Amino acid sequence: MLANVLVGLVAAIHVYIVVLEMFLWDKPFGRRVFGSTAEFATASKTLAANQGLYNGFLAAGLVWGLIQGHPAGTPTLVFFLACVIVAGLFGAATVGKKILFVQALPAALAMAAVLVA
Repeated sequence: MLANVLVGLVAAIHVYIVVLEMFLWDKPFGRRVFGSTAEFATASKTLAANQGLYNGFLAAGLVWGLIQGHPAGTPTLVFFLACVIVAGLFGAATVGKKILFVQALPAALAMAAVLVA
């Protein structure tokens, strides 16, 4: 149960990221979240939408694993959580440390719960 809740939280975080990157990137709220200027947001809108799409794939994979249930979905959840952890570590190293706590840590906690379940 705890594993499913944590995985669901990670999936929800990624759906939120999808919305931010694909639809709100150049809007005031999106610019505030990412600390970007209107000029930068306009220039990088297509890139951000592409990035958002990838985050959508991560969310979809996590939901797919949840739908498969335990134990059939465990390999799917482990794979997609590992992808989220790697993306979070890379983002923390290249963009900002906040990503470590927003993306990688929740995924690592979910991964631990999935592996224990």
